[in-house]
Amino acid sequence: MPTNANANPGVHVCSLKVDTPQLIQPGTTYKIVRFPFGAAEPTDRFEMHQTVQPDGYVVNNWATDDRSGLIWPSKAGWGHLHAMVQWEAASSTGGYTELRDQYVRDPLGLTPTPNDTTATEHRTPTPGGQYYVKNHGLFVEPGTPVALRVTHNDASPRQLTLAEFKLVIHDAA
Repeated sequence: MPTNANANPGVHVCSLKVDTPQLIQPGTTYKIVRFPFGAAEPTDRFEMHQTVQPDGYVVNNWATDDRSGLIWPSKAGWGHLHAMVQWEAASSTGGYTELRDQYVRDPLGLTPTPNDTTATEHRTPTPGGQYYVKNHGLFVEPGTPVALRVTHNDASPRQLTLAEFKLVIHDAA
């Protein structure tokens, strides 16, 4: 985390994108959406999504480590979360009737108050593609990461084909 976060007043932004499909198992257990680091991510000027995390943990493989889905806020403030998720079509037999997504503070239990979920949505499939956008506001603080999680109820694993996850932190009085 940058040491000069408070020296940079104004809006702090972290914008993540992944177009490598992620296989999501069916069921009620939500899965953290994982995102690549470095040149593969659109914007992280304030170092909120780094391989070396604020607690010293090092992510060696973004595609297999749930910690690659964490955004660690660079400062306290009013956080506006944005996400976009795109799913592959349902399987031909036992296809999904519900797609789920949510934001969560500390999904891995790294702080004293983990798994604080918000903006949980259960969606029925629409004709054509399954493309969803969601927005939600909440207070954020350094030391408590946020993540995007998804699941579905298809009889078979399904691919999350594209995802974006963004945190915009505004100063709060």
